[in-house]
Amino acid sequence: MSDVRAVILDLDGTLLDSNDAHAQAFVEAAHAMGLNIDFESIRRLIGMGGDKLIPRAFGFSSDSEPGQKLGATKTRIFMERHLTQLEPTPGARALLLRLRDEGMRRLLATSSGESTMQRLLAQADIEDLIEDTISSSDVRASKPDPDIVESALDKTGAAPEQVVMLGDTPYDVESATRAGIAIIALRTGGWTDPELHGAAAIYDDPADLLEHFGTSPLGGRAKPTL
Repeated sequence: MSDVRAVILDLDGTLLDSNDAHAQAFVEAAHAMGLNIDFESIRRLIGMGGDKLIPRAFGFSSDSEPGQKLGATKTRIFMERHLTQLEPTPGARALLLRLRDEGMRRLLATSSGESTMQRLLAQADIEDLIEDTISSSDVRASKPDPDIVESALDKTGAAPEQVVMLGDTPYDVESATRAGIAIIALRTGGWTDPELHGAAAIYDDPADLLEHFGTSPLGGRAKPTL
């Protein structure tokens, strides 16, 4: 890991503190449709794409009529009620500036759709620091399937051993591992270290990673423990 050329970045929970808001929007959308679901059940699934989360939590396909209605209602509620209240995770912009200064490519790989992704980037104040993006709109299957990460890896033009991912959920860890690249996990998503097993390293937030940059997998002096 001494020659990291590119970093693949998750967005929700990693660079923007949005996981609780996504879960709450799902709860509100479900209640609006007369569906009973509790916050914690949904919160544990945030990080998956809607194509995975909806059938797992509600028992019907995301492509079905109720699935499409639920997804659209959730997105509307999230955008109208929650988005503008969100804050970047500590040190998010500073970390991306360091990656830029180190000459590392910065690609976003998110389970959000294209339109949601653009507004999330603006809210996180990092849109000018991302060089390319892959969203769930670009691939057939969302996280924890590896499709999004594999597509981002292809865009880097680098070998897998020259690429590191940054994420915050076990679904990011699984997706990166299945794509054959190392991942640094952040605790910003609300998961415990044992739940993030398989990550090359774990830090509190982007600021913590930035503080320990030289000894992290990004700095080339820490060996992954995949």
